Amino acid sequence: MANSVTKADLVSHIASETGLKKVDAEKALTALTAAIQSALVDGKKVTLVGFGTFMVAKHSARMGRDPRTKKPISIPASKKVKFKPGKAMKDAVN
Repeated sequence: MANSVTKADLVSHIASETGLKKVDAEKALTALTAAIQSALVDGKKVTLVGFGTFMVAKHSARMGRDPRTKKPISIPASKKVKFKPGKAMKDAVN
């Protein structure tokens, strides 16, 4: 058994759980991920009750060190997507 779940696996699961055709299940999954991405790009949080919350975290520019040369390097500011699992998700996993 594989240690990861692919998009195709999710599409198959959605199709079997909902009775949708795989093509329609893939459209639904694609629409969901696009909606989440769009909201995050707009700076919004996405909360799916029972599942978790997606949010964007801003990281300021900072100085780092090149591990090979030990010379200081500048690390530019960036944004990262964070996910905080909801209570139901935590309970299900534990």
